[in-house]
Amino acid sequence: MSDTFDFKKEYRDLYLPPEKPVIIDVPEITCIAVDGSGNPNTSAAYKNAMEVLYGLSYSIKMSKMNGTQPDGYFDYVVPPLEGFWSHYDGCRVTDKDKFVWTSFIRQPEFVTEDVFERAKEVLVKKKPDVDLSTTKFMTFTEGLCVQIMHTGPYDTEPEDIRRMDDFAAASGYRINITETRRHHEIYLGDPRKTAPEKLRTVIRHPVSVL
Repeated sequence: MSDTFDFKKEYRDLYLPPEKPVIIDVPEITCIAVDGSGNPNTSAAYKNAMEVLYGLSYSIKMSKMNGTQPDGYFDYVVPPLEGFWSHYDGCRVTDKDKFVWTSFIRQPEFVTEDVFERAKEVLVKKKPDVDLSTTKFMTFTEGLCVQIMHTGPYDTEPEDIRRMDDFAAASGYRINITETRRHHEIYLGDPRKTAPEKLRTVIRHPVSVL
């Protein structure tokens, strides 16, 4: 049996919800994040964000190979890519060029600000042209949310979002998207390798009690 820690398996309620809406209280997590804007399909900033997030995450994971692993290190699967999105108007996707996003990858508890800074130094040596100007180490607590597993293309999310809205209202909650509590997606498939109809994406919206 593998001793490699897998966040998706250990926290199934966060990463593998059912294909029907559920309410969840999301605890504090630590992550490496990149802020940006623009259409993720065409934006140079989004392409850079992916290079930064995976570059830093794998630098930390593979630090065991050269004996520079942090205190408390354990072997793990790099968690999935996630994103907070603004200019997502209810069930209607607005102009994608106007999207404002924060893309991020969760990190194990042993990753600290110092570990993050060392990983940045390693990445810059490997890829001196990478832009780290909007990269940050952050901890946040999402709190009460409604979420669902969406299967299919990203552009068909609105149907499941309507189901989430209806379920939240029937359960005594209201959707509470603000500037700091945003539309949240967790990507469990690689769109470069997976047919659109088979993509799985966790959709999560913040809620408040009515």
